[in-house]
Amino acid sequence: MDTQPFITDDTIIFGILMLALGFVFYTESLKGGFWEKFYKIIPGLFMAYMVPALLTTTGLIAAEWETTSDNGEVMKHSSNLYYVASRYLLPAALVLMTLSINLKAVFNLGWKALIMFFTGTLGIVIGGPIAILIVASIAPDVVGGAGPDAVWRGLSTLAGSWIGGGANQTAMLEIYGYNQTEYGKMVFVDIFVANVWMALLLIGIGKRNRINKWLKADTSSIEELKEKVSTFSESVKRNPSLTDMMIIGAIAFGAVSLAHIGASIFGPFFEDIVSGIESPTTKNMLTFLGSKFFWMISIATLIAILLSYTKIRNYEGAGASKFGSVFIYILVATIGMKIDIRSVFETPGLIVVGLIWMSIHAILLIGVAKLIKAPYFFLAVGSQANVGGAASAPIVASAFHPSLATVGVLLAVLGYAVGTIAAIGCTILMQLAAGG
Repeated sequence: MDTQPFITDDTIIFGILMLALGFVFYTESLKGGFWEKFYKIIPGLFMAYMVPALLTTTGLIAAEWETTSDNGEVMKHSSNLYYVASRYLLPAALVLMTLSINLKAVFNLGWKALIMFFTGTLGIVIGGPIAILIVASIAPDVVGGAGPDAVWRGLSTLAGSWIGGGANQTAMLEIYGYNQTEYGKMVFVDIFVANVWMALLLIGIGKRNRINKWLKADTSSIEELKEKVSTFSESVKRNPSLTDMMIIGAIAFGAVSLAHIGASIFGPFFEDIVSGIESPTTKNMLTFLGSKFFWMISIATLIAILLSYTKIRNYEGAGASKFGSVFIYILVATIGMKIDIRSVFETPGLIVVGLIWMSIHAILLIGVAKLIKAPYFFLAVGSQANVGGAASAPIVASAFHPSLATVGVLLAVLGYAVGTIAAIGCTILMQLAAGG
């Protein structure tokens, strides 16, 4: 069945996404009346994500679609906008947002950030088998199957994705040999459930003061970091000239270029090394080292941290982080267009498994945050560093303050490192829960 949207030209889709972002920012700037009340409840970042999702749901645009040729062959098509935003604009944003970072202050955020990250990891590890047990008691066929078609094998790819990222997800597909013709269903569950959870986190950011009060959280370290960055930004603030803007562009995309060069060297280099490892467990634990995306994000962040110790950091005064924020919002819009709410009806059983799984992750995070009085920032970023990885953890972190994007990246890189081994532990438990 054809699923082609009304508009398939990326140049037109990009214009529509920019119009959507312009609409969100314009209405958010209005004082008094309906829109001011609306944005007190729903944050602008959530709307930047949801408006493209609604456009996809109505069939106007889409991130991926299928058509059938005259001879009956099914052809898959996709928009390149997310790829461009994640490979060009995301690393550029990380560079510009990290220029003014105070790395010592980041480390002063303390142990609660790590506690919340590993709590998020544990939530995914135990959430999978618990979700299988719950659904199996109601609809056993949903989590059944045998051999390569066993659902627990497919769910292993979700564990890899929700603890690490794409490289870890692929590793789990290889380790457990899930039927690849059914893999598309798992990819959809991954995208749908992870993005619904991200949407809820974004809504929570708009209510973070109330949430922090309920958690009885000490936000002093976060406020101190934001204050240091804001004070520095104010001290070097100036009206940017055309030269300033061109140099900011050169810094951002020059760094992106270097990051891609490094990724094209280190990715294949480590891929060869990892492929030569005899131990299957060790090999799959280190699969992420062969990911070009991992190296691109890591190198871009490292370059930005090094630049933050030079005079280049003064370009924060000309609005470097604001340009970074523009890139982040474009990325958010391209992520939003990947969600078609109608598709939830195609695999309702698996969606229920995913939602129960993510709910357990969320409940555990909330419980531990309450116990150790961790700020909502640590809960949200610790979760996204697991579930969303390096593509979305900086989005959530920067929603609190642009300078905090680096925290999201550092935790997401940690997620890559522990992703496969933790996902293997989760899968063993899911296999036992499914009786496989």
